[in-house]
Amino acid sequence: MKWKKISIETIAEAEDIIISTLYDIGLEGAMIEDKVPLTAWEKEQMFVDILPDAPDDDGTAVLSFFVEVPSEEDAAPDAPAAGLTGDTDNSYFLTSGAEPVDMDKLLEDVRRELDDLRMFMDIGSGKITVSETEDKDWLNNWKEFFHQFYIDDLLVTPSWEEVKPEDQDKKVLHIDPGTAFGTGMHETTQLCIAQLKKFINKDTVLLDVGTGSGILAIVSLMYGIKEAVGTDLDPCAVEAVIQNCEMNGIAPQQFEMMIGNIISDQEIQDRVGYDKYDIVVANILAEVLVQLTPVIRAQLKKGGIYITSGIIAEKEGLVVDAVKAAGMEVVEVTHKGEWVSVTARK
Repeated sequence: MKWKKISIETIAEAEDIIISTLYDIGLEGAMIEDKVPLTAWEKEQMFVDILPDAPDDDGTAVLSFFVEVPSEEDAAPDAPAAGLTGDTDNSYFLTSGAEPVDMDKLLEDVRRELDDLRMFMDIGSGKITVSETEDKDWLNNWKEFFHQFYIDDLLVTPSWEEVKPEDQDKKVLHIDPGTAFGTGMHETTQLCIAQLKKFINKDTVLLDVGTGSGILAIVSLMYGIKEAVGTDLDPCAVEAVIQNCEMNGIAPQQFEMMIGNIISDQEIQDRVGYDKYDIVVANILAEVLVQLTPVIRAQLKKGGIYITSGIIAEKEGLVVDAVKAAGMEVVEVTHKGEWVSVTARK
């Protein structure tokens, strides 16, 4: 499927009003590109794995809207349902299933709305550019930013890059970026991996709460633990774990996945089991860790290790207090950038 991309150069302060105004003429789902730094709260919510260094914020922004280009099938004379007749070279769909619109007319409407806005506010240059893109471009966007990298002695590599001869003797984690889960690039994941390597051994039974891509359990299995169990709220985690285990030679029986909320779902708690785990790792938001900690204590063996991350620096105290309130001993608090890992023992 092809799309026309309508991009408007503007300023960050005008983003919302322009998006709202153009929504009224049928343009929906704007893509915003600006240089406004993420707030601490946004970073905590996003767990961004692949984010290039941002330039200094100069107040500028680009808003892009996508308009579907009709396929040859849509334009065929025997396809009246598409609403296309005569010359279709300049007809496009604003949304799937909608009646086609004339691109020249649409651009005239956009210019008119921007000119009206200029009368009472600054919208920046308002320059409009039109280009064409395809779905496959979006699907491959990650490749521009995601390349091989190291977490200590572990090489993390995507499927489209080969392992160099000098790295053949290293442990290699094969993982591709996806739309839902992380790749190991984020500081919180690296904090967890560093702590896991301190405590795992060949007899370790691990519980990974908030498994996502399965990276923490898979890395632990690569380093020789006995078995792992993962829980997640998102059913997509099951397929992600299956694919990543296959890519890394992890046998299915070594890693069991469960979907459900271990904090509130008694059935999941029972399936996970009690006094069973040598290590529980949870790379989740601080507020969720506060709720999880008193529950998860029951899953740990006596002397078991509880590794947490996903904690932005300002909220370190929340998790430390929750750990102590649950009757666990804080073993170590480690930092990487703005992020914190709290490790405790039952």
